[in-house]
Amino acid sequence: MNEKLSAPDYAIDYFKEISTWVSSVLDLDNLLELIIDTATRMMQAKASSLLLLDQKTKKLYFKVATGEKKEEVMKYEVNLGQGIAGFVAETGEPLLVSDVKKDNRWFKEISESIGFQTRSIACVPMKADGKVIGVVEIIDKEDGSAIGNEDMQLLTVFAELASLAISRAQKIEEVKKENRDLREEIGGKYQLVGKSTALKKVISDAYLVANSKTSTLVLGESGTGKELLARLIHRAGSRKRKPMVVINCAALPENLLESEMFGHEKGAFTGATSLKIGKFELADGSSIFLDEIGEMNPAMQAKLLRVIEEGVFYRVGGNTPLNVDVRIISATNKDIAKETEEGRFREDLYYRLNVVQIHMPALRERKNDIPLLANYFLDILKRERGALNLVISEKAMEKMIEHDWPGNVRELRNAVERAVVMGNKREVLPEDLPIYERKTHLHGLEVGLTLKEAMDRFKKEFITATLEHSDGNRSEASKILGIQRTYLSKMISRFGISGI
Repeated sequence: MNEKLSAPDYAIDYFKEISTWVSSVLDLDNLLELIIDTATRMMQAKASSLLLLDQKTKKLYFKVATGEKKEEVMKYEVNLGQGIAGFVAETGEPLLVSDVKKDNRWFKEISESIGFQTRSIACVPMKADGKVIGVVEIIDKEDGSAIGNEDMQLLTVFAELASLAISRAQKIEEVKKENRDLREEIGGKYQLVGKSTALKKVISDAYLVANSKTSTLVLGESGTGKELLARLIHRAGSRKRKPMVVINCAALPENLLESEMFGHEKGAFTGATSLKIGKFELADGSSIFLDEIGEMNPAMQAKLLRVIEEGVFYRVGGNTPLNVDVRIISATNKDIAKETEEGRFREDLYYRLNVVQIHMPALRERKNDIPLLANYFLDILKRERGALNLVISEKAMEKMIEHDWPGNVRELRNAVERAVVMGNKREVLPEDLPIYERKTHLHGLEVGLTLKEAMDRFKKEFITATLEHSDGNRSEASKILGIQRTYLSKMISRFGISGI
């Protein structure tokens, strides 16, 4: 006759299985759902939930929930100290309440609003490195019996397993980020290459400003390496232990930029199905690089100014002020002083960002760096493609030095890459380089056109000339033009450009 397993023996099999999941299941959301679903079945609970603590807003939000009202309950948040879950998160101590109606800590509004009858609640904290990161709770037993101390012991083990899973996922993500940064460093992705006087001055200024929190504005044409300079400033400073956060202000529509910068609360707008941490929050204690700052709309300029002045912002859809300590490095290829004078950029924001100004020189202003850069890019490409004996011919190098490189370092790298791909794999020759004689002016414009007609005609001719320059390669042309490839395709279709 088979002996029925006691509850503790039965639990051991569950815990062994879950321990395997913690070390093998990489999707954190999926893993937490497995843990809580198992806890619910094992303790025969009517409903259960796992709430995570947002350290910035001091609110608990539902990460996982079970039971017939799980969809409805996921919409709610609980303040730290509010209700039984909030009390446990605040004190860090487990709590068993056999009759919630007799306990003044019970936050009944959620149960009443979703129409869920609650009698008893067991709630235990989740901790990582000694700090509470959330809570796990079960509500009532399916058979109507009371939640007991044995259930509390089991729930505590489940909370520990969930905490372990969360900590492991966070550490894995940190290691991945460190590895990505290291690979990029080793691979030379973030290197400023050159020995010209102009570049040496820029690097010297970068080191001078690196150890301060001073806002720094980097000016220069597209493709000159403004982000590389920002990364140098960050790596040379005291905030280098945390990664620099980058956001391109021109790459996102206006309605998404605020969410990207400051994050949003769950349900803040259609499609906001979960809480999103913004770039400024991620950059707390580090540096943030705001590229193409001149493209920011007036409303966002005002919000950015408040962050700089007060160190405070709100997530989209939120009403809790968030404090951050962020060092701002910004960049633009526009004449930002002129933009300010003409009222397109806030004067007060300009002065806040422009405490220190560093100008990245155009490649035509440091021509003696061209051989160094060309061979630097060639070495990277040779390692990637295994063409270790490939060299740049003397005539090809002369051609590169003579060229003005309107796309700057970015254009030079693209030219070297094309030469490596399209050449004879032994020597880069002048004809392998996508460098052509540039037109000094565009034809076809005459008096009598409206400004829009003239601008459209100019755009069509300029895009056509750039496509010819890049042999019809839209990816290369979009890089030279400094626009997204999808936007270039729209312009090609709009102007009816064909035959390239």
